[in-house]
Amino acid sequence: MSLLEAAAKKTKGRKGVGIIDCDIHHTFKDIKQLFPYLPRKYRERIELWGPSLGGGPGTLNGGNIGKRADSFPPNGGPAGSDLDFMIEQLLNPFDIRYGILTGEFIACTNTADTYYSAALCSAFNDYTIEHWLDKEPRFRGSIYLPIHDVAASVREIERLGSHPGMVQAYVPSGSNHPYGNKMYHPIYEACLKHGINFTMHVGAIGDGMNAPATNVGYPSYYIEYRAARTQAYMAHMASFIFEGVFEIFPELQVAFIEGGVFWVAPYLWRLDQDWKALREQTPWVKKKPSEYLLTNMYIGSQPIEEAPNRQAFDTLFEAMHAKERLLFCSDYPHWDFDSPKLVFPKMDKETTNHVFYYNAARYYGLPMPDKTEE
Repeated sequence: MSLLEAAAKKTKGRKGVGIIDCDIHHTFKDIKQLFPYLPRKYRERIELWGPSLGGGPGTLNGGNIGKRADSFPPNGGPAGSDLDFMIEQLLNPFDIRYGILTGEFIACTNTADTYYSAALCSAFNDYTIEHWLDKEPRFRGSIYLPIHDVAASVREIERLGSHPGMVQAYVPSGSNHPYGNKMYHPIYEACLKHGINFTMHVGAIGDGMNAPATNVGYPSYYIEYRAARTQAYMAHMASFIFEGVFEIFPELQVAFIEGGVFWVAPYLWRLDQDWKALREQTPWVKKKPSEYLLTNMYIGSQPIEEAPNRQAFDTLFEAMHAKERLLFCSDYPHWDFDSPKLVFPKMDKETTNHVFYYNAARYYGLPMPDKTEE
């Protein structure tokens, strides 16, 4: 029996609040499954030239084409493309009460042809609704946005923001501008209008129309791209805070998914320190930067760093307010999948319930469990 099978066996049938998994990468068996949702000109373009999306060393992310070896459906197709197999391998054995679908198509958000990008995002969103959300009530979806076209992004939120199964606006960490920039304000207004949050997921840095993955240019290997993830999130976090987004939109909630965890605490310490000395330039920042974590930001748990000892883990876990702001993410079906039974050291019941369920329920507006389940 594998470690994952053993972990699933331990979880099956246990009492408790269950789990909300905030990062499940679903996909299609073939891009032609998007054709019913695409205009003819884009169907013909794909048939003639292929999808023509961005790419680079960042896409070569280890494992079996970047996936768990056992996650490929027995009936064929890419990992994450078979709903029934995902239910059998992930949702049922690990007691996943809700799964947030984040897709495997994030490159479509940043193609050079922004009309094409908008069409692909809309098509993937509609495909997700019809083939996943309509067939499994435990799933919730993400509204892919063509982030380089703010007006088109707003239209997509207006089109789908009130759909009961769509719970977040969704963009890659790769971008041309940090997300605190005022050009993105219409997106945040639309999110608040429809009661959804704004979620960033690691991806597309240095791809398509996006800026290089690091301040010193393009890395050569995936491990370098992986190490650079926190750089992008640090830039976005500082931008949200210092450009005053959380003062202009105090109800806006944002999440940083798949960029690691323990960098957050020392980074916010540094921002607090600099804010004290430099705040005359940004007088609209009314609170210490670290305080905005507790009012406006959430952090995805995957991939959580392996601390050298339990004391170091507990210190950083507490320092970044994980009990209140950490969202459990499995990253299924990727090669670095985090099993909910193996990823954390033993935690007390209250902390466990918050990390695995309550925090995500608050972020996504999902039902809180019955008191008898706690």
